[in-house]
Amino acid sequence: MGVFVLLPLVLPLTAWPIARLAAHRLHPRAATRLLTGVGLVLSVCSTLCLGLLAIVGTAQLPGNPLPDAWADPQVRAAVPRDEVVGRAAIGALGCAAWACAALLLRHHRVRRRAARALHGLRGTTVAVLRDPVPYARTLPARGSRRGRIVVSTGMLAALGPSERRALFAHERAHLGARHHRHLLLAGLAARANPFLRPLRTGVAYSVERWADEEAAARVGDRRVTARAVARAALLAGTVPAAASGAALPAFAAVGPVPRRVAALLEPAPAVRRWPPTFTAAGLAAWAAAAGAAASAMSSAGSAVTLIALLRAATPL
Repeated sequence: MGVFVLLPLVLPLTAWPIARLAAHRLHPRAATRLLTGVGLVLSVCSTLCLGLLAIVGTAQLPGNPLPDAWADPQVRAAVPRDEVVGRAAIGALGCAAWACAALLLRHHRVRRRAARALHGLRGTTVAVLRDPVPYARTLPARGSRRGRIVVSTGMLAALGPSERRALFAHERAHLGARHHRHLLLAGLAARANPFLRPLRTGVAYSVERWADEEAAARVGDRRVTARAVARAALLAGTVPAAASGAALPAFAAVGPVPRRVAALLEPAPAVRRWPPTFTAAGLAAWAAAAGAAASAMSSAGSAVTLIALLRAATPL
């Protein structure tokens, strides 16, 4: 395997330029799907890589439960600097597992807390809470259900009729496209490998831009949608964090509002499944696909090689 076994751990370093180019050059829907897919592949490959290295490291520990033959010099020679890398991988894999479990637990707690806050209200798609604090949230549902939109009377009172239409269209776009799943997968990928944090930030921004574009198309006026986004962000910015997130925390990041408003004041982006190759967006998309493929092939090759070595070293 040699140094190639470490390739899936360092390939996510390309996440920053890929996320930046995708967010600026691709349609938000394409950017969301590309960044989520690439992040998922790279995180799975890096986790597999850590698992392979942890096997070599665990086999060297005294009293380990693995067969003694797995610490054979031929097996250890497959990993560069196995005495350091193998043991470090054990701690890194444990930290990644703990971080992913903590995110899933927090996600579950947010769902439960939001469901308790809505207990007793009519089961309509839109739930209006009598609260002077301005906020608007989505509460995704499990399975095939569409979820609910939660909005306060404070937010509705601050927006005009056309801006309310844009607000509800924005939140419905979140529910319809199940943006919470993209955000959860990107969050898990970033916790599995910290180098993938730019992809998580890019997904958080692109899902908001995706919902903005859907809202602008439904309302039929990009300026009204831009005004609604700016006004809602200003209202949310005046609310203390403890007040706005105590009962119904947001399921999606707001994203850089000035960039979102500026994008809405421009013509609608072209919808393409894949950008032209000889453009910045096309090169970023192909680089992301190539990096994910290289990481997957490196992880698969290392796994097959290590399994073959372990089988050869293990006595019948």
